[in-house]
Amino acid sequence: MQKKPLRVLVVDDTTTYRMIVKQVLARIEGVEVVGTAANGKIALEKIQQLKPDLLTLDIEMPVLDGLGVLRRLRDSNDPTAAIVLSALTTEGADATVQALRLGAYDFVVKPSGVSADDSADALTRELSTRIGSFSKRREIHDLLSEKPRPAAPSILTTTPSVNRARRPNAIAISVVAIGVSTGGPQALTRVLPALPANFPTPILVVQHMPPMFTESLARDLNGRCKIAVSEGKEGQTIEAGQVIIAPGGRQMGINRSFGKPAIHLTDDPPMNNCRPAVDYLFRAVAKVFGPRALGVIMTGMGNDGTMGCRLFKKNGAHVIVQDEQSCVVYGMPRAPAEEGLADAIVSLDRMADEIVKVVSRETIACK
Repeated sequence: MQKKPLRVLVVDDTTTYRMIVKQVLARIEGVEVVGTAANGKIALEKIQQLKPDLLTLDIEMPVLDGLGVLRRLRDSNDPTAAIVLSALTTEGADATVQALRLGAYDFVVKPSGVSADDSADALTRELSTRIGSFSKRREIHDLLSEKPRPAAPSILTTTPSVNRARRPNAIAISVVAIGVSTGGPQALTRVLPALPANFPTPILVVQHMPPMFTESLARDLNGRCKIAVSEGKEGQTIEAGQVIIAPGGRQMGINRSFGKPAIHLTDDPPMNNCRPAVDYLFRAVAKVFGPRALGVIMTGMGNDGTMGCRLFKKNGAHVIVQDEQSCVVYGMPRAPAEEGLADAIVSLDRMADEIVKVVSRETIACK
């Protein structure tokens, strides 16, 4: 049976850019552009008329901006999704983080190639990836909607099907390492502010984002959390009760040459087409902390983090992954779950409680 095309509404206040985005979308198989809108007010009217599946959404617009559109969609429980087209500026990054927190599916940085053709090619690649991911999620949602199934429990413990080291008794967890991608800003905004002010370990995070965007994310989370959140800096010591987010465009590892573990940033090549990469951080954490680490994999495209989870389990460390139902994209958590690498599969609503429970249980056990 032929799949229904993905109906897309292009929302941008610039006539030229609306035309460019329409041309780019015409290159992508399975996409139908159903209309355009020059501001958020017109976009909301056309959403009611045309019932698109997806918006490509500019942020800065007259009358009603992109953030206003996302707030209206959220407040009305409208199912229309949005991919934000963002400017590569500090202001653009701040607005994009807000958009993701308001429920935007993902974002694409507006390309600035040396030619119009280069920019169009770059935008086609970026939009194709995200639209493909969104389409796959929609197909799965439609299949599940057709065949009701009982709700899964919020926490599932797993019996791993792979060989792995047993976790040594009475070894306290000394670090939590989190990997996340598509849907990550929303997930982090729900998990990290729920952690207590006296959280006993450092938390290291890889969120797939370009430069500037991770700084905006860290600043936003720092204003919401009881513990300090910052973007990682070279040589920054890894202390309890802080969250350190890997900078966009860099790989984040750990250096122990000066006594205490410290952040080490490099320009090493991408892993899994990602920089920062979850596997890069997890490999460093596994080497330095061994069984004293807790790994957490949440929503995201691809399989970045799976290799790191294998290293964690080889060392006897603990791994938690987010469940399928609460993921924006069930990609990154899927492989660790299916390989039996996860000690628990947890809904997003229970993630903070599970992290606290595991860290507290292990800390108490070693006293």
